[in-house]
Amino acid sequence: MTADPARRQLTTQRPTDDEPLFADGAGVTVEIDINALPETVWTLVSDINLPGQFSDEFQGAQWVSDTPAVGAVFTGRNKNEFMGEWEVPCTLTHHKANEVFAWVPVSTENPAAQWRFDLAPQDGGTRLTFSMILGPGPSGLTAIIEKMPDKEAAIVHNRQISQAANMARTVEGIRDLAEK
Repeated sequence: MTADPARRQLTTQRPTDDEPLFADGAGVTVEIDINALPETVWTLVSDINLPGQFSDEFQGAQWVSDTPAVGAVFTGRNKNEFMGEWEVPCTLTHHKANEVFAWVPVSTENPAAQWRFDLAPQDGGTRLTFSMILGPGPSGLTAIIEKMPDKEAAIVHNRQISQAANMARTVEGIRDLAEK
């Protein structure tokens, strides 16, 4: 029996009738049901290197802080054919065992993006939701938009699509590991 694929949704923080622009808070939400308890799923989502096994952009990370907790910092390594390779400091904004693991790159006051895993118990298993919002702060994406402002909607949409694919592979990989 083949496992169900992750459910994907392109999102915006601000409603728009047009293709979203960066200022609209474009993002992605990916959700999957896992036949494992939140405690099992938590050990996977709180491993900052694990998504590197499934993403073609995120390459891994290293803790700068001694203990994972709100305010702790890690350095993430990324690679993208359009944006090159880069490292970015990330700060944990939420860290509640078996419930939520969230971080922002660059700055907590004006983050380049907002990333979040939410775990909810469900029928003896876990519903895992992985969400991302672009911005509101500057990033490699905003640098590309500045070079081609007339293509902003397409650039943002393509970024949402590529992030959705990586995020879906990540939660499906987490599901597969948790259900072993």
